[in-house]
Amino acid sequence: MKGDFNKLINSEKPVLVDFYAEWCGPCKMQAPILKEVAGQVNGKARIIKVDVDKNQNLANKYQIKGVPTLILFKNGAVKWRQSGLVDKAQLTKIIEENTD
Repeated sequence: MKGDFNKLINSEKPVLVDFYAEWCGPCKMQAPILKEVAGQVNGKARIIKVDVDKNQNLANKYQIKGVPTLILFKNGAVKWRQSGLVDKAQLTKIIEENTD
């Protein structure tokens, strides 16, 4: 996944990455919020999920200490990052602020 991940986050289109774990309760609550956000931003950003247990190298690289952790990348740079549950309004606002 590493090569594909680097290609994804180096996009001009913002990429919101949800670092999550299957066993994580708040992660399960975040998933439907992300689906709603994806529908609302209508292709202005890409939203992907990364399982920290299956992708430990990526989790270590981005110093993921807790899940869920959401990171917004654009052109390979971290534009925003937050751990814990994030609501739809805040996520939509962050994405809108980072689209051209």
